[in-house]
Amino acid sequence: MSTGSLTTKTASRTSVTLATHRFVNKALALLLAMTMLAQPTFAVEVGESLPKLSLPLLIDGAQSDRVELGSAYAGKLVYVDVWASWCGPCRQSMPILNDIRNEFADRGFEVVAVNVDEKLSDALKFLRKRPVDYPILLDPKGTLPRTYELVAMPTSYLIGPDGVVLYKHVGFKKSDVDNIRNTIEAFLPE
Repeated sequence: MSTGSLTTKTASRTSVTLATHRFVNKALALLLAMTMLAQPTFAVEVGESLPKLSLPLLIDGAQSDRVELGSAYAGKLVYVDVWASWCGPCRQSMPILNDIRNEFADRGFEVVAVNVDEKLSDALKFLRKRPVDYPILLDPKGTLPRTYELVAMPTSYLIGPDGVVLYKHVGFKKSDVDNIRNTIEAFLPE
């Protein structure tokens, strides 16, 4: 093999290697840009008003009249908790939220839960094991998660008496309890 053909092969490999590197770099840059654009966003953020949404209320195991989330609880500090029976963290959060609700109920505080199970029977089975004292709204079509662009369960919003979101909490761990309780208490009237 001549020196000229080795030089040609080496140059050819070098240009292929450079082209491959350029392609990989461009692909990585594109992937990074797409990832940054795909970061979760929420339709409802702190400082914004809660979008109007009318959902049926669960009373004695059945759907009752529709309640407009937001205006039905105007004038109160409300913790809106979106949950589902299949949500593991919801099993922990709901009894704790019930305790917090009962602790602060006499100060104008309410918890309103929105269940997003497709089947009412799933929600009822969950609530038989973990009963709560606060109102449960039903959203079997998942309107609220789509409207609010939820990315995790549970997702909760602390809504001020004027209907403005004061605090948002995504997910739940037992270590979150003090932060949630302290945040609620900070917004309660004396």
